[in-house]
Amino acid sequence: MALIGEGSCLLTAGVDEVGRGPLAGPVVTAAVILSPDDPWLGRYRDSKKVAEAKRLRLYHHIRRNALSCSVAMASVEEIDRLNILHATMLAMRRAVEGLTLQPDKVMVDGNRLPDLAVPAEAVIGGDDKVQQIAAASIVAKVVRDRMMAMLDVQFPGFGFAKHKGYGTKVHMDALREYGPTPVHRRSFAPVAKLL
Repeated sequence: MALIGEGSCLLTAGVDEVGRGPLAGPVVTAAVILSPDDPWLGRYRDSKKVAEAKRLRLYHHIRRNALSCSVAMASVEEIDRLNILHATMLAMRRAVEGLTLQPDKVMVDGNRLPDLAVPAEAVIGGDDKVQQIAAASIVAKVVRDRMMAMLDVQFPGFGFAKHKGYGTKVHMDALREYGPTPVHRRSFAPVAKLL
């Protein structure tokens, strides 16, 4: 897996999102500029392929050792107003703009690019190919999972801590029983049907 910018003076930020598919909660993005001296380079993988305990260790290491790390989100209201694609692009732009260092280049997981003031490249499967994107994937996943655990306390009975807002049977049964909460995406068909 490549570290883009390796062997040069380029500051490259990796950007990824978590939470495009769920029926509830925000979409969370992260932008990460890794240090070329990071001893854990090569260990970062797509967050979905890393066990939770290891993901937490990687997350804390990234937060301590990255040259710059920024987390941003788009709210449920923004998702419903803009649609999930545009809300994700907005959150990605916010994450890049939140970096304390200006990157020379931005690598974004996927096939779409947010509107950015710096050169950027979309990389399909980037969280498996580029260390900076993999690191961003890990940071975004841990942050969003923690947010969903807090929403689980705020809205008991939905199981947000377990399914993270995805449309599982447990979640759909709870939606039918209790109705949508303020953190449900009303523009998503399974929620809209219950309004």
